[in-house]
Amino acid sequence: MLGTLNGALEVRGIQLDADSIEATGRGTNEIVDKLPVLTSIHITYRLRIPSGSRETVDRALERHQSKCPTAATLANSVAITWEADIEEVAD
Repeated sequence: MLGTLNGALEVRGIQLDADSIEATGRGTNEIVDKLPVLTSIHITYRLRIPSGSRETVDRALERHQSKCPTAATLANSVAITWEADIEEVAD
């Protein structure tokens, strides 16, 4: 999902260097019919964005999951949630 988000930002004219965009994921496994099964994934993004770009970034965040091939592949079997810690920085 990070790649999809980064691409969505680039299309909107926001280029973030590697130090300004990061994601960590946490998965939850549950026992289903005696098998450990991945049931959910939570992504936390950390973004350092140019000041004045928050509205554009928020729009990209709102839409990125629905455009992500991996999220679409998992959609019927794994719940995916995300949050974003965003810091605006002066250009």
